[in-house]
Amino acid sequence: MLGGVTDTTAAPPGTPPRMPPATRPGADGLPGGPGELASALEATGYLPDEGLATAAYLALVMRRPLFLEGEAGVGKTALARALAEVTGRPLYRLQCYEGLEASQALYDWDFGRQLLHLRAAEAAHATGDTEALEASLYDRRFLLARPLLQALEDSPSVLLVDEVDRADDEFEAFLLEVLSDFTISIPELGTVRADVPPLVVLTSNRTREVHDALKRRCLYHWLEHPGFDREVAILRTRLPEVTEQLAREVARATGTLRSLDLLKPPGVAEAMDWASALHALGARDLDPDLAARTLGAVLKYREDTDRVHALARGALFGGA
Repeated sequence: MLGGVTDTTAAPPGTPPRMPPATRPGADGLPGGPGELASALEATGYLPDEGLATAAYLALVMRRPLFLEGEAGVGKTALARALAEVTGRPLYRLQCYEGLEASQALYDWDFGRQLLHLRAAEAAHATGDTEALEASLYDRRFLLARPLLQALEDSPSVLLVDEVDRADDEFEAFLLEVLSDFTISIPELGTVRADVPPLVVLTSNRTREVHDALKRRCLYHWLEHPGFDREVAILRTRLPEVTEQLAREVARATGTLRSLDLLKPPGVAEAMDWASALHALGARDLDPDLAARTLGAVLKYREDTDRVHALARGALFGGA
């Protein structure tokens, strides 16, 4: 879930109490416990609940991948970014899609540079030793590292495998093999092994079921839409220019929209877009007519928009 507060004394009304930080020091510079990690995440603007903070902490200390599942827009991807910021690690993102192949996730050879190198060798009449010339074509400088290889070479790091449910079964099997020992074999160069395994965050919108074998390799957490108080806190923290009244009414209306039978219920990201759009139009509270005109910020399907317009506006966009 997105958002957070860094000072509970100045937090807006409705902010959930922060978990007490752990007192013992963490090993290897890691947070000392779930509470300490939650506080650090809040400082980046990400507001986790207790269960999510615990799952993320265990993924760090146990060096296990974290599998996050839930509706789009609930903060799965944002958690990986926040964890990278908290730990000071570089973030490498692999966006999954149908037809994704291992080479697009691992590495490729820069054929253009290899060809230029070959032509330069020919021009310099340095083609006598063909074995040496062939070996020079597969030097590390000609290797284009993709996210999986980058995360292993630049350790410790955070590897985000986003929307893994969109990838094919074959890529799932390949990913499972990589996550088993965090090694990659490059025939021309040898084996690459991470000195410190990356913190791996896999996300899924559950457009299809991911195989059990991959889930068993990971720690699992389901992200729900935030409750009213938490969503208000997120909006107030991430959008400080938005009035408290508008934040509360947007959070309430968004929660109401989620209760309808919509094709795509709005997530926290859509609630933030809606509040930003209303603020840009000068709104200080949720006027029903203005809310209806800005539904494109929170609903992304014509059928959903038509359904909401057909309902009584006052019931959906009433004040808090």
